[in-house]
Amino acid sequence: MKRVLVFSLAYLPHTGGAEVALKEITDRIPGIEFHVVTLNFGGESREEKIGSVLVHRVGNGASYLAKILFPLRAARVARRLHRAHQFDALWAMMSYMLFPIMLLRFSGVRTPYLLTLQEGDSWQHMFSRWFILPLRPLLSAGFRHASEVQAISTYLAQWAKKMGYPGRVEVVPNGCDTTRFATRFPAEDRRAFWSEKHIDSAGTILITTSRLVRKNAVDVVIRALALLPSDVQFVILGEGEERSSLAKLVNDLGVSKRAHFLGSIPNLETVQYLHASDIFVRPSRSEGMGNSFIEAMAAGLPVIATQEGGIADFLFDAKRNPDKETTGWAVDVDSPEQIAAAVKEILSNPERAARVKENAKKLVAENYDWNLIARRMKALFDRLLENR
Repeated sequence: MKRVLVFSLAYLPHTGGAEVALKEITDRIPGIEFHVVTLNFGGESREEKIGSVLVHRVGNGASYLAKILFPLRAARVARRLHRAHQFDALWAMMSYMLFPIMLLRFSGVRTPYLLTLQEGDSWQHMFSRWFILPLRPLLSAGFRHASEVQAISTYLAQWAKKMGYPGRVEVVPNGCDTTRFATRFPAEDRRAFWSEKHIDSAGTILITTSRLVRKNAVDVVIRALALLPSDVQFVILGEGEERSSLAKLVNDLGVSKRAHFLGSIPNLETVQYLHASDIFVRPSRSEGMGNSFIEAMAAGLPVIATQEGGIADFLFDAKRNPDKETTGWAVDVDSPEQIAAAVKEILSNPERAARVKENAKKLVAENYDWNLIARRMKALFDRLLENR
């Protein structure tokens, strides 16, 4: 039995794109024993098994200081675990997780490692902030010495080259459970679903699933809502640092009865909200890929988004990508007027919208199902481990 030690700042029950990907992939790769070293956000078991993964949590709490200290603590715990289990490979889930791996290398642990690029923020945000610049040489060394690098989009694959990785970057995106997302709600179930949440479903329901942070541009959708007819509702799933400022914007624009903050929803329940909605909107200012877009497409929703970062790999617009089958409606960054226009176009052209939705569902089924993604990751691990 081969053993792989994963470094991930967060893991279940905390769910983002990287955490979901880690679970979905490890659940589908037999023959490898996966361990995860992750941050203890508070109140969780120090050690437990989740699915097929053995989880080891370090630290106590999700403070800024706890996150800064995590690489040091993770490296210390990893050395102890390596003595006990003799891992065949390491796996860094995002570039920040190269720090504990490099600390291990300094201590003499030279196990081959895979780096997965899952970042959603911009290059400048990740690598050009003042407190990161002194550590750039260490990060660059982490990229250079990686045995394999996998990126979830062609956009992120370019980062590895910019940081000095000499090899071939494997682009393997995140995915979704296409079967689970495929079935739509009957009209009567939709009405009952929203009625329980005191939301009027008689008109059009826009939905977004995202952390409430600047990069996800929920504020731009709220501004677009003010430009749309009064029967258009906007459902917001997620929490984050911009919650209060977004609530103020809703009040300032007079759309408080039409914008609904429903908080964080478990990933397994998100599909119900998508099935009960009409249009998915997330005009990201930056994006590594974005599982939420793929899930919305699999659920049969028209998708309005920018083509920032990794979104450009799968969202093809009729005007901007005339050489490809249309899979969504692309808008510019910070353009509520374009979002409002796209919503109106979708509502006024149901036959065209239906064709675009089918194109998108087909694209996801053929390229983004988790079973397909896991097979590609299994081949990557086979290559990483073959010489051990």
